[in-house]
Amino acid sequence: MAKLTLADLRKLREAKAAEFNPRDAANKDVQIIVGMGTCGIAAGAKAAFDVFVEELGKAGLPNVAIRQTGCMGLCHSEPTVEVAVPGMPAVVYGNVDAETARKIVNQHIVRKLLVNDHVFDKPAADIVRK
Repeated sequence: MAKLTLADLRKLREAKAAEFNPRDAANKDVQIIVGMGTCGIAAGAKAAFDVFVEELGKAGLPNVAIRQTGCMGLCHSEPTVEVAVPGMPAVVYGNVDAETARKIVNQHIVRKLLVNDHVFDKPAADIVRK
């Protein structure tokens, strides 16, 4: 096997980064938005964000974008995470720790089932546009 040059390694890194960049929302129909205001960070939002990135990588879900936002105004239920999946209402989950983040990826995003014990807010069925 031939030795790789520094230029070869950089090209390889760029190619791999382009394959899966969960923070790039272009052409992705599923959105995970983590509340990263000071209250969210203090409650563990950064750790939850990291678990989302890890689980999305394991699951190989290229259509999912993960982003962060400021305070969602739900400080009493931090960390909060909004999940938008086509064909389902957008849902805000509260008290999202590492275990819950894994459930959200594997249950809500992969299997299209809500993680009911952490649903904090979801729109009423009669106001959701179809």
